[in-house]
Amino acid sequence: MLSAALVLTLTAPAVQAAAVPPASTAPAAATAAAKPLTTENAAAFLKQFFSSDAVKAQLSGAVVVMVKDGKTVIEEGFGFADKAAKSKVDPDKTVFRLASVSKTFTATAAMQLVEQGKLDLKADFQTYTGPMAFDNPFGVPVTVGDLLSHTTGFRIQDPLPEDINQDFTTKVSIEDYVVKHMPPVVREPGTSYMYDNFASLLLGLVVEKASGMPYEDYMQQHVFAPLKMGSSGFLLEGKLKDNLATAYDATGKEVDLYNVTPTVMPHGGMLSTGDDVAKFMTAFLNGGAVDNNRILKADTVQSMEEYRSAIHPLLPNTTYGFEAPIQLPGAGSSPKIITKAGDLIGFSSYMFLIPEQNTGVFIGYNQQSTLRELFYPAFIQTFFPQYAAPVKLDAYKPMSADTLKAFTGYYADLRIKSLVSTVSVQNGALTINDAFLGSRKLIQIDDNLFKDELTGKLTGFAMKADGQSAYMKEPYLNPFSYAQKGPDGVGYADVPASHPYATPVQMLQSLGYLTNDATLSFQPEAGVTRAQYVRLMMESSGLKGSTTEKLAFPDLQGHPDAAYIQQAVEIGMIEGTASGEFQPDRVISRQEAAVMIWRAYNKQYPDKLFEKVKLSGTTDKWAVPAVKMAVALGLYGPDFKPDAKGAMDYKSRAALSKKENAAILYALFTNPIDQIVAGLKEKPAEAGK
Repeated sequence: MLSAALVLTLTAPAVQAAAVPPASTAPAAATAAAKPLTTENAAAFLKQFFSSDAVKAQLSGAVVVMVKDGKTVIEEGFGFADKAAKSKVDPDKTVFRLASVSKTFTATAAMQLVEQGKLDLKADFQTYTGPMAFDNPFGVPVTVGDLLSHTTGFRIQDPLPEDINQDFTTKVSIEDYVVKHMPPVVREPGTSYMYDNFASLLLGLVVEKASGMPYEDYMQQHVFAPLKMGSSGFLLEGKLKDNLATAYDATGKEVDLYNVTPTVMPHGGMLSTGDDVAKFMTAFLNGGAVDNNRILKADTVQSMEEYRSAIHPLLPNTTYGFEAPIQLPGAGSSPKIITKAGDLIGFSSYMFLIPEQNTGVFIGYNQQSTLRELFYPAFIQTFFPQYAAPVKLDAYKPMSADTLKAFTGYYADLRIKSLVSTVSVQNGALTINDAFLGSRKLIQIDDNLFKDELTGKLTGFAMKADGQSAYMKEPYLNPFSYAQKGPDGVGYADVPASHPYATPVQMLQSLGYLTNDATLSFQPEAGVTRAQYVRLMMESSGLKGSTTEKLAFPDLQGHPDAAYIQQAVEIGMIEGTASGEFQPDRVISRQEAAVMIWRAYNKQYPDKLFEKVKLSGTTDKWAVPAVKMAVALGLYGPDFKPDAKGAMDYKSRAALSKKENAAILYALFTNPIDQIVAGLKEKPAEAGK
């Protein structure tokens, strides 16, 4: 496992989550008097916000538009659309990739077809696409409504790395892409929430089939044209391409222009300006019409504002087209606010509407950053602090330590399986631990609802009929998906509960990486081959095998783990051996295993952080930096302890045993790596600290 932190850098924008203040220091502005949302107040707010050091440090260019009561309050650009050319962001002209905000527009098209009787929300989506080849063992169809509400039960099928490319000539249709990548159903449809890119892609195909028009043509004729959104579309061509803002990565480095696959991407490919988005928000908040041009009926708009599922009323999931707002400490996610966030390489966006205030806000920017996580709370606390006020709940039945055990276990995120939380009862209190924030208490505030002692944000649980928890929704690792509790790990005949390595082994059983059968033998002292090590590391990191046909090493041909090893090559985790082979079936040494992890981490955590780690025993020179990192991060099991001088003998040249491999994976899943590294920056490192 490359750890949750590292996997996010591989599968999502390479930006660390914003620092979390203790609940006691969370902003108290919720009790302050609200400022009216006027042009003057909005301008003052934006000036103050964009002049802050925290914002300037992560800003290349941004656009902000605010609408209220049918009028545009303010449209303003900040920074540069292109830093090299010093061209400024123009709300009317500068085009941004809206990324997943596209989903709201796709949902709008689908709801238009519902109005026309061409779509039935309760119907199997195959009613419109025709039969499709995929596995669904539950006897419950995936409906159009499930596609809209992200409750399909599909196995995660996110865009692939090759779907972002420099191929501007090849055309790939929505239907061809869907047929090629159709995922199986792995949870009963309608029972769990997982943010689902593929569901929205599939919804785009449903729009095509039900309307009898290409998706992009339908959007142009029935959504963009009526609202006079003249700078919006799904094809990177013409003025949309000419006026597209330059993208920048998290460091501010320019990102080359890219295309997407499929060529028209209903779930993330929309291009638009701030001014055009303002037109949509105005129409939506006005009951679906503006200037006598109607795109939706008023009752359809109302139905799109209604949350369709929730683990708790304060933790809603999605409406038809929108999702819950960013949680505010003590307040949860207000069900009176509907939002949509979007991220694509070099671009991020956030649209949020408060229907009862007839207010809508959109921010788009062209650098990967946490800007929206700063902007949304600041806006709410300034203009609508009532939605940030600490929640007041009715009386509930406090749970005893025994009843709290119903929540304990290992929870893996449905979307990013490498994001794992451990929930346990310690000293009579429910405790949660993960690799980002470490361990902290969960304080009960309602039935199956808890407040995180560190962040002040809320965590909820969904229960099964037997009284045990099935799913958890927490606010920090991934608020866009439930985490599913695994079955209790039962150990093995040779790894009973009393075994010193029982905890890591049982965790891997619970998460599904080891067979969960106590009658079998694990052979904890047996060695792990290089191929076995890489495959388990890739699988537990949520990384699939490479589809590259030309393999990096000749001895991988025909090997069952070749695709995983090739993937590790492509992400820079392995380089092979001096002979030019990989030697997949040779038992891996502990120092070789450490070097593979080090290669994945090294850019994020440079060697100088670990220079003062003390080693004893023998480690080959080429592996010393990696072994020092492994020791500092605690990547070892209970058999290893520092000596009286604080030095660790990592047994670097010894074979990596199965029990120690389990311990390393356990540490990567649970150790708060960023916190450990932050501590190293403040204090010289010693072994195991």
